[in-house]
Amino acid sequence: MFRIISWNIGGRRAPWSKLATMDADIALLQEAKPPPEALGSRMEIDPSPWRTAGTGLDRPWKAAVVKLSDRVQVEWIEAKSVPEAGWDEFAVSRPGTLAAARVTPPDGEPLIVASMYSPWESMHASTGSRWIYADGSAHRIISDLSRLIGHESRHRIIAAGDLNVLYGHGEYGDGYAAARYETVFARMAALGLPFAGPQSPNGRQAEPWPDELPRDSRNVPTYHHNRQTPATATRQLDFVFASASLHETIRVHAMNGVDEWGPSDHCCIAVTVGRAHGPDEGCPERGSGAPGCGAGRTGEGGSEG
Repeated sequence: MFRIISWNIGGRRAPWSKLATMDADIALLQEAKPPPEALGSRMEIDPSPWRTAGTGLDRPWKAAVVKLSDRVQVEWIEAKSVPEAGWDEFAVSRPGTLAAARVTPPDGEPLIVASMYSPWESMHASTGSRWIYADGSAHRIISDLSRLIGHESRHRIIAAGDLNVLYGHGEYGDGYAAARYETVFARMAALGLPFAGPQSPNGRQAEPWPDELPRDSRNVPTYHHNRQTPATATRQLDFVFASASLHETIRVHAMNGVDEWGPSDHCCIAVTVGRAHGPDEGCPERGSGAPGCGAGRTGEGGSEG
C-alpha cells in the first residue's frame, strides 16, 4: 500500500514544508515552483524545467511528480513538446501542464502516475469576447495522456490534478458550460480512465449549499478564491481519474476540512493505493463520465485556479 498526494500549491513555498511532514510516497503537484533548498535535497523531482509554456506569459511553475519516500521506486517519463517528440516518446502539447512517472510500490505491480494542470485561456481576439476557459487545456492533456495507454483495459494509471472545470454543473447553473465540462469526464472515461473522486462522503461538502450546485451532487470543495476561505469554499476543481482495474483498490479523499486545508488556495487530495474500499466510501459510479463536467468562463477570483 502507498499514498499519493495531489495538490495545486499555487507557486507557494510553505506547501513544500507540509509535504515533508506528510506520510506520503508520491506528490502530484500543480503550479509548483522549486522547493526551498533544504527541503529539495530530501525529495526527488522530475527534471523538467520549472516553467509552463506560453508565448508572452510569465508562468514560472509546472506540473510535477515528486518522490517523497524510499518506499517506492520512481522512473520519470520524459515529456517533450509535440514538435520535438519522437514517434514513441511522450509528447505534451503545452510543456509544464503534464508530468508522468512509472512508480513501483514495495508490494504490488508498477503503475503510471500523472500530474495534470489545465491553465485558463482567453478567447481569440476576433470573437470580441472576454470569456476565459480551461476545458480546451483539459482536452489537450487528455490527448497527451492517450500516448500512455497501450491496451484497452490492461493499463494501470492514476492521473490527478487541477483541471479548472466543474463536475455535474456549470457556473451559476449555466447549461452550456455544464455540457462542455461533461465532455472532459466522458472523454477520460472513454480513454479508460473513469472519474475516481473525490466525492462525498470522502470530503466535506460546501455549507451553506451553493445555489449553482445540484442538490444531489456529491461534490466536495477543493478550491477557494481570494474572497473566500477554506470554510466558505464552494467549488471542486481537483479530480482523480484511474484505470477501471484500480477502482476497487484505491481510496480518494479530499483533505478539505477547515483545520487540514493547508497553505494554498487548493486543498490536498489523498489517494491511497492498495486497499479495497467498502461500498459506503463514495466512489463515483464506475465507468461513468457523467453526470457532467466543467470549464470556466467567468474568471471569478481574479487568479488561476
